[in-house]
Amino acid sequence: MSRLVLVTGGSRSGKSEFAEKYVLHYSPKCAYIATAEIFDEEMAERVRLHRERRSNGRWINFEAPYEAEKVFAALPRDVDAVLFDCLTMYMNNLFYGKEAIEGAFLERCEAVYEKIDVMLKAARESGKIVVFVSNEVGSGIVPDNQMAREYRDLSGWVNQRVAAACDQVFLTICGQAVDVKKLAFRFDEEE
Repeated sequence: MSRLVLVTGGSRSGKSEFAEKYVLHYSPKCAYIATAEIFDEEMAERVRLHRERRSNGRWINFEAPYEAEKVFAALPRDVDAVLFDCLTMYMNNLFYGKEAIEGAFLERCEAVYEKIDVMLKAARESGKIVVFVSNEVGSGIVPDNQMAREYRDLSGWVNQRVAAACDQVFLTICGQAVDVKKLAFRFDEEE
């Protein structure tokens, strides 16, 4: 039976490490869906560190900067849990990458939502535990330029959309994970 989980937090909050432990706890063999594209030395080093943490032979790696839904459809049977790292980078690829959609900001947002919904449907239909890692980027000051404000807004909206679809949502702070859905307030009609 599938379970969708979102792990979010700020930079260096421990979200990826928590997400890795979570999937390894539930499955002896795990899939890792990497969404980053390497464009510079800094990103290459980040990817190297992530790969080093997953060098224990329990991981099957997939590169999916676009069309991640195809990976969910092709997962091996012996994989019970999947780590998707990261949703924010995936959204960035869809919005700004080589396959980015043209148009006004809100039209482009709608196109990203459609692609995220397709990916979420594929994740749910995989029958696996799927853990999405995402950055919480909207907790600071309002950015001073339009592109950064658009990125912040879209990532917040995508995180809300994915959180609503997930069975569990964790916020990581200082290496500690808090189960947000357990603590979330719900209006009477939602209970």
